[in-house]
Amino acid sequence: MSFDLTTRLSERRTAHLYRQRPHLQSPQAPLVRVDGQPLLAFCSNDYLGLANHPEVITAMQQGAAKWGVGGGASHLVIGHSSPHHELEEALAEFTGRPRALLFSTGYMANLATVTALVGRGDTVLEDRVNHASLLDAGLLSGARFSRYLHNDAASLANRLDKASGNCLVVTDGVFSMDGDLADLPALCAEAKKKDAWLLVDDAHGFGPLGATGGGIVEHFGLGLEDVQVLIGTLGKGFGTAGAFVAGSEELIETLIQFARPYIYTTSQPPAVACATLKSLELLRSEGWRREHLNKLIARFRQGAAEIGLSLMDSFTPIQPILIGDSARALQLSAMLRERGLLVTAIRPPTVPAGSARLRVTLSAAHSEAQLEQLLEALADCWPLLAVPESMEAVHA
Repeated sequence: MSFDLTTRLSERRTAHLYRQRPHLQSPQAPLVRVDGQPLLAFCSNDYLGLANHPEVITAMQQGAAKWGVGGGASHLVIGHSSPHHELEEALAEFTGRPRALLFSTGYMANLATVTALVGRGDTVLEDRVNHASLLDAGLLSGARFSRYLHNDAASLANRLDKASGNCLVVTDGVFSMDGDLADLPALCAEAKKKDAWLLVDDAHGFGPLGATGGGIVEHFGLGLEDVQVLIGTLGKGFGTAGAFVAGSEELIETLIQFARPYIYTTSQPPAVACATLKSLELLRSEGWRREHLNKLIARFRQGAAEIGLSLMDSFTPIQPILIGDSARALQLSAMLRERGLLVTAIRPPTVPAGSARLRVTLSAAHSEAQLEQLLEALADCWPLLAVPESMEAVHA
């Protein structure tokens, strides 16, 4: 018996689900060069436009000159450098929590945290459209795993009634493919009734949301007693790389002792931590970035409604255009690219079958004129989009 990889790949192509990596030949910015073509991009998670900020670049260069370019070892061996320590303290202060712990990736932070907190005999309850890393973490933890209906506190309450052992409720803060917010006040209320803990992965909330960019917890005015485990990534609103978990002294010490992806991974380069310290400073002090971003979001939604596009319930930088059929989503993406715009088509299994979409993401680095260019192109392309013989069912 041998692996028939050719058939698997062919089937994926036939279903219009084959993925290809765009070759970015320029820094992250609205104007990029991809596969040799100059394009105006609306698909980056660099929400505040900090990934190519000159002060952040300088901080990383100076950090590399002082600390070198590699972490050298895991944090528990000799890889925990002063910049890492300083960044953890700054992130703890930023989130209003006693401690924070750095990770090299968001996937690693989610996997490490869930598997360190629960195991056999415990229960993990997750929103059905959580990020893949959260779902994988729940499955790999060995705990009893169940998914509640999307953003449905009543569905969560029903599953909490059946939970056993320690119970961990897990949700995205901003759902990455839909752009909507978790109903945290309602979820917190249900979790408290059953003495369950709430874990929020706010990868897409830090930076755009909250008065100071503190994310969904700041947006709703919640604290440590409401959300015991708060996770954020640094490669989106912060514009750098890595992730962190913020919480109590006991939580962070538990992760240091028991989270295998933390214990057995080399630390991120100290220079990245230096860059993130600068981006955190800019994220907090330059409120105009969030103000400009919010204006762009409002204008896009207004313009999309005038065109007749089907949007989702989102006031975040993530503005999906719901298409339904994967082939049509690819067609619209290709038509926009012919007009010099890069907007990625998102298809199953990343999203449910029948809910393929173009995932428009806005950045504070976009100008109003660039947004109008996108809306004009969508207005031109939308009427030309082919209607398939049999439409896939569209699921919200």
